[in-house]
Amino acid sequence: MNFEPWYKNPAIDKNQILSSRVRLARNLQNFPFHRKLTASDAADIVYDVEQTARRMRKSRLDSQQLNSLEQQIFLEKHIVSPKYIKTTLPKCILTDEYQNISVMVNEEDHIRIQSIYPGDNLAQALSDANKIDDMLEKHLDFSFDSKLGYLTTCPTNVGTGLRASFMVHLPCLDRLKLIEKLFPYITKSGLTLRGIYGEGTIPMGSIYQISNQATLGQKESHIIKNLAAVTGNIIRRENQLMNKILTTRRNYLEDRAYRAYAILANCRRMGVKEAMGFLSDIRMGFFAEILDMPRPDRHIYQIMMEIQPGHLCEYVGESMDDRETDIARAYFLREIFN
Repeated sequence: MNFEPWYKNPAIDKNQILSSRVRLARNLQNFPFHRKLTASDAADIVYDVEQTARRMRKSRLDSQQLNSLEQQIFLEKHIVSPKYIKTTLPKCILTDEYQNISVMVNEEDHIRIQSIYPGDNLAQALSDANKIDDMLEKHLDFSFDSKLGYLTTCPTNVGTGLRASFMVHLPCLDRLKLIEKLFPYITKSGLTLRGIYGEGTIPMGSIYQISNQATLGQKESHIIKNLAAVTGNIIRRENQLMNKILTTRRNYLEDRAYRAYAILANCRRMGVKEAMGFLSDIRMGFFAEILDMPRPDRHIYQIMMEIQPGHLCEYVGESMDDRETDIARAYFLREIFN
């Protein structure tokens, strides 16, 4: 069990893998799938899951109804998905004390169980998610077919219902525009490469999510093993490229890292995508041990998360338009890098 928020753990800085995440998709037997779900049905599902969670004392999951700002912050923390925010049906989110384990109710499926760990820790994430799954299944009747496995809204999730992913930082492959050359290898391996918040989102700060595309006919162990092997190969390519550049064009990487540090220490207005790029260069500089500057009091990825719009509104204590958000972001970054 992870006894602090995953993004505050020192393991997040050990290599290019920032986090390991597992999601399990489940649906209840006596209700239609999401596309035909009525508001009344959705409300009943929320009630059933909340009542079940109260009986699951070992899980320590508490149900929360989120306002729009809280939903945005939870998205930025990777607790909820963009689809969860968009749905207008009754819904809720259940989390543990540190928000590393969560259950989305009425996203694409009736239930999405999630566990997230810092660094390369997929096996532990799967173990925790399966424990919650087992507890829920003792009290709830999941849609299950003896031949197909768990039935889900999206056909690609039928079977184990498992979507496992690594969030990775690939600054050299990204900056030199070599990411696209990896697409055929990743797709052939049954995986997909997505943006920072998953399906339908763009990458920022050279951060990507690598996850499995399908679960039907595959065992959980095979999905995890394949994802780990492919991600390991991609990380090796990233590090080989970094070492090559350090040998042949060291001043290029040094310049990027020092320039980024100086800009963030003095900026007066900063957009989120631009800031993410500079923070990526700083993280690369620290990781490659070429940036001899004071380290911030928190991990670079935590800063990346805290400069997102929702976190900044919480930091300032009021809603802001885009211009005000860019000014607040610059002030926040100056405080950290000075």
